[in-house]
Amino acid sequence: MRTEQEMMELIMDVARKDERIRAVYMNGSRTNPTVPKDIFQDYDIVYVVTETESFIKDEGWIHIFGDLLIAQEPDRRDQQFFDDKSDSFQSYGYLMLFTDGNRIDLHIDTIDKMLKDYGKDKLTIPLFDKDNILPLIPAPTDNDYHVKKPTEFMYYSCCNDFWWCLQNVAKGIWRDELPYAKQMFEVVIRERLDEMISWWIGCETDFKISVGKMGKYFKKYLPETYWKMYKKTYSDHDYDHFWNSIFITCGLFSTIAKEVADHLSFTYTGEDDHNMSEYLIHVRNLPSDANEIY
Repeated sequence: MRTEQEMMELIMDVARKDERIRAVYMNGSRTNPTVPKDIFQDYDIVYVVTETESFIKDEGWIHIFGDLLIAQEPDRRDQQFFDDKSDSFQSYGYLMLFTDGNRIDLHIDTIDKMLKDYGKDKLTIPLFDKDNILPLIPAPTDNDYHVKKPTEFMYYSCCNDFWWCLQNVAKGIWRDELPYAKQMFEVVIRERLDEMISWWIGCETDFKISVGKMGKYFKKYLPETYWKMYKKTYSDHDYDHFWNSIFITCGLFSTIAKEVADHLSFTYTGEDDHNMSEYLIHVRNLPSDANEIY
């Protein structure tokens, strides 16, 4: 696997030799001093270019970075649009995974595009500038990714949505509609659970940290008892296991939501908690041939 030094030298060498490339900057986790380095970190690179058309029409130019295992060009997905507009793209992306395990997420941006967007992502550092076109920006910071303190309305909406949508999970299980029940739980319920957990961690850290994309740092910030519960919110296809994970999820959500409310001087809606918990127990025990719910 090529080292970080080798990859950065390659990225810079390509930029130096290509007259179309006028500047280079980087964003993403490699610019964030709070993120531990590991072998899976991407190189999030932006080449500022005089035009994009010649790059886009030369489909093989990215092979200069190494032997590709797989690549993706998200902007090419709409082929008709691409055919019509390929000469007017101000920005174009290449996601590249190489056979040695390295990955580069590369964007080519026109100078006009750069001038509109440069520095909006505060995790940005300049690497190379042939013409002094990159504006001055502050040192990188992940402040924009910190957990944001909720308003009381946001908190109430999260709680209400969590308890309300559990009835959809319950009826999906009773109907033996596994895809529906699972997606309702994993897409809707988990989003509300993760939102509340993020706020709980924010309360514990004065809202000065990031929990990472999709809560990837939950393990780092949750106490062991809560982390063990969180792991058990994931289950397989077996309905008994699924039901067990649902009730663990309810218990965890109820506990942390109350603590968030106490910390932020909000009011937790215990009635929804109680009513839906009783409803879930009832539906779990409801015969599959029942003609009425109650």
